[in-house]
Amino acid sequence: MGARPVVDSEGARRADLARIHIAKKALGLDDDAYRDIMFTVARVRSSAELDFTGRKRLIEHFLKCGWNGSKPARTSAPKQAPKAAHRRPTPSAAMAPMCRKVRAQLISLGRRPDSYADAIAQRMFNVQFYEWLHSDQLHALVAALAVEQAARGVAYVPSTR
Repeated sequence: MGARPVVDSEGARRADLARIHIAKKALGLDDDAYRDIMFTVARVRSSAELDFTGRKRLIEHFLKCGWNGSKPARTSAPKQAPKAAHRRPTPSAAMAPMCRKVRAQLISLGRRPDSYADAIAQRMFNVQFYEWLHSDQLHALVAALAVEQAARGVAYVPSTR
């Protein structure tokens, strides 16, 4: 009897790649170490390049390194002393009116009034809080929110104070 032919289906490939990435996370490997191990074991730098034999060798290697073949156990965060309440940065007096406009736009969109604008500021300018934006950046944020308001059919009505 000869060796059975290897059947490498797409489903088996995806399952193997999932196991490999679970092992990478469970073993706490950073990307460089992971790629070095992959090159040493299977002579490839990307898991997409792994063939059937390479995937099996890599999984076997991770098992020898101490991975038990399952997902990493979820552990609850260690108990710590309660943190002080997170405080938002206070915008400068010159930026306060624009920050109030951003907050009004967020409310009109039905969003939680700060986290959404923070995410946009992070994406657009790599700044953690929108209150830290410079004048021109803040104007761009207001414009981005105005585009979303128009797309959703929500009108921004400035106060008449």
